[in-house]
Amino acid sequence: MDLNPAIAEVTARIVERSRPSRARYLAKVDAARGNGAHRRHLSCGNLAHGFAACGSADKAALRAGVAPNLGVVTAYNDMLSAHQPYERFPPLIREAARQAGATAQVAGGVAAMCDGVTQGRAGMQLSLFSRDVIALSAAVALSHDMFDAALFLGICDKIVPGLLIAALTFGHLPAVFVPAGPMPSGISNEEKSRIRQLYTEGKASRAELLDAEAASYHAPGTCTFYGTANSNQMLMEIMGLHMPGSSFVNPDTPLRDALTADAARHAAAITALGDDYRPVARIIDERAIVNGVIGLHATGGSTNHLLHLVAIARAAGIDLRWDDFAALSAVVPLLARVYPNGSADVNHFHAAGGMGFLIATLLDAGLLHGDVNTICGKGLDAYRIEARLGADGCIEREPAPEQSRDVSVLRPVAQPFRADGGLRVLDGNLGRATIKVSAVPEDRMIIEAPALVFDDQDQVQKAFERGELDRDFVAVVRFQGPRANGMPELHKLTPALAVLQNRGHRVALVTDGRMSGASGRVPAAIHVTPEAAAGGAIAKIHNGDIVRVDAINGVLQLEVEDAVLQARTSASADLGASHVGLGRELFARLREVVSNADAGASIFGDSA
Repeated sequence: MDLNPAIAEVTARIVERSRPSRARYLAKVDAARGNGAHRRHLSCGNLAHGFAACGSADKAALRAGVAPNLGVVTAYNDMLSAHQPYERFPPLIREAARQAGATAQVAGGVAAMCDGVTQGRAGMQLSLFSRDVIALSAAVALSHDMFDAALFLGICDKIVPGLLIAALTFGHLPAVFVPAGPMPSGISNEEKSRIRQLYTEGKASRAELLDAEAASYHAPGTCTFYGTANSNQMLMEIMGLHMPGSSFVNPDTPLRDALTADAARHAAAITALGDDYRPVARIIDERAIVNGVIGLHATGGSTNHLLHLVAIARAAGIDLRWDDFAALSAVVPLLARVYPNGSADVNHFHAAGGMGFLIATLLDAGLLHGDVNTICGKGLDAYRIEARLGADGCIEREPAPEQSRDVSVLRPVAQPFRADGGLRVLDGNLGRATIKVSAVPEDRMIIEAPALVFDDQDQVQKAFERGELDRDFVAVVRFQGPRANGMPELHKLTPALAVLQNRGHRVALVTDGRMSGASGRVPAAIHVTPEAAAGGAIAKIHNGDIVRVDAINGVLQLEVEDAVLQARTSASADLGASHVGLGRELFARLREVVSNADAGASIFGDSA
């Protein structure tokens, strides 16, 4: 099937505008490749330090310098359920590397915070910045120059984007991303949501709420809703950085262990020391970035990637913009319904055909670049599969099912849940914002109502508890952008606004903060830029002003005369309390230099 003309046009536009920066980036990568293993150029003292702790066989291989050495960068900690399984991975990887005639060393660890733990707390203000800290930490790990390829162990929200930014900075190295898989399904997402709303209304106790949450988040593995963590896994597979079929296999199973060993052996086979060299810089190009955006739309993935994919692309010298997301959303149908855009979880998605079916149906419809480079070679056809464990304990990859096993969860392009990807870019006198409408009811696609202005989400919650929000309104929650306080997610807003919408009120959210992949049925114009702390017009909204959030026509408008708006003085907020405690003091410099949301909310400039 020929590539969809709109996708071809968007890709060509990205290629053209990225030409200078991409050329600089690739020149830098080519210069970094060098000849042979870099560690052969280390002094004897350097090299001896590098293998001092190894066993005799690995030490001999590293002394000789002719066998690949794999650097493992891990985000393991045992507080994150998603990352706890990584505790077992280094021994598996080392043994698989030895079987392949290579060695493997844990190059370093990176910070890995859990947004689920910090949600609504002060620590959430470090969450977005942790992405760039992770990139810096991974760069330190790889800076020893001991490695011929890298294996990246990471799953959750900011961790995979941070690791990929680092991988692209070391773009001369092959990079294989190694998932750990989702936890088994707990209570249904509908039941969890029901208990949350009852608690918000004072109709369920804290003990009942904790029972429901503990039954949902109950085991090692990634949380099973389709937020940023699972969107990350989809992206790594559709962009060709996972081993095929590996994204959503449960942890601590024979199949998961076999896939992990397979990743290590494969990384050893694609270094510059062999004849199948596949550096990550040549895998993540404009086509792969576009494929990632398409996958995001087709699955209703996390809006956090309007930040992360922009930052990832820039690390590869690629100029990706929100307008590209919007143009692709118009032609990519929504093919998956996974909570919060449906009742199913990622285990149901995987059982219905998962990534293999998704990639196959998009390829067959001309909605993916099929000719991309991947860690498995040229083309995405290698990813039209499901992974199985053979009788001999080895991976068997079978063709993905031709039909979805559950069309309530996963559908072909010919039978989509909706004709577009459900992502809109909004423009108007309030600036730019994004809105995810995959789960928004049709009669809530346009909200025009008086503004109620708040400077944090706790103010909204308290107003709800006092009964002051039982009406139509647009909640304006400002001073939540990256420069103000690190751009935390604002999910404490979701239950209250959902309750008000269920009561029949026409409500919406406008914020310069984030809502990520766990946003749902309430229309939310997020990532407003310029943010309030940077002088954006959102700082000029008064209580009672009429705000229009129009997801059909792409409009975010304050219904105030231009002259009146220009004459207004921007509101200010006392942000001092957001800058002290839980380590927030250390991030002052990052708040000063961070870019706008539409430039990735990053502390890094154009890497090229």
